[in-house]
Amino acid sequence: MSPMSSPNPIARYPLNAPQTELADRIARLSPHDGVHDTPLRQLQTIRRSAPTPCFPSVYEPRLCIVVQGSKIAMLGEQTYRYDPLHYLVVSMPLPMLAQVTDASPEKPYLCLRLDIEPELIADLMLDTAVGIGSDPAACAAYAAQMTPSLLDAVLRMMRLLDTPEDLNVLAPMALREIFYRVLLGDLGHHLRDLAVRDSRPQRIAQAVQLLRQHYLEPLRIEALARAVHMSVSSLHHHFKHATTLSPLQYQKQLRLHEARRLMLAEGLEAAAAAHRVGYESPSQFSREYKRLFGAPPRTEIGQLREA
Repeated sequence: MSPMSSPNPIARYPLNAPQTELADRIARLSPHDGVHDTPLRQLQTIRRSAPTPCFPSVYEPRLCIVVQGSKIAMLGEQTYRYDPLHYLVVSMPLPMLAQVTDASPEKPYLCLRLDIEPELIADLMLDTAVGIGSDPAACAAYAAQMTPSLLDAVLRMMRLLDTPEDLNVLAPMALREIFYRVLLGDLGHHLRDLAVRDSRPQRIAQAVQLLRQHYLEPLRIEALARAVHMSVSSLHHHFKHATTLSPLQYQKQLRLHEARRLMLAEGLEAAAAAHRVGYESPSQFSREYKRLFGAPPRTEIGQLREA
């Protein structure tokens, strides 16, 4: 998983005034590299002062907006670039590869991410004239062009953090406007489909949720298909369209990510972590871990700890 080269989008596209203000605000909320919580529960900020290697990560349902620097996310053979001209939407949990491609101490990568709440999307569709999409086989991630109206709504939300006493009243309205602008975007139907009761994308989202809840258990694909009211063949077909993985591959990646967390955060040895997440064969675990993360467990975890 070697770093990928990328042109410098900031050199080609200087920040405009709203983006500059947003960058200043994120920088103040992110005094050092890493992910930072904010007074707004759904909002986090991210700072990186140098490009990163390409690393696997499970992306949660979120809206990601970069205001300085750039990043790429890879899902199967699809690569998504998000930078000050584009934002990323992930509508269901997805194992992806990610890499910050443009960052420096002088101009760090600065990003904000907002959790996507399906209830809010459903309420927006009930309260507005936003239509239903027409691509039930669409992927659960997409990058779209940033619009001035979305940028303005995000900036006004960030300004609310200066007056915490206003958050309870005004933040819900700010979030509604932001996601309303996303729904109106060229690719907003990917997100709208999830709010349609019993739609195919919603059934796939339910299947993903069940796999996450029961990832330690043996996968019974027939039972999973019955639970989401789909045939086995239809579940396989549409699951792979949405996530680029089969249900079994998805479950396997969830197990490997959890094993990695156990080794890194709780200090478990590879064999213990493998057993904890359902592997009976340590050698099979090591092979599959290396295939996903680029190195055997002990080597890769040692590199992460040194970094």
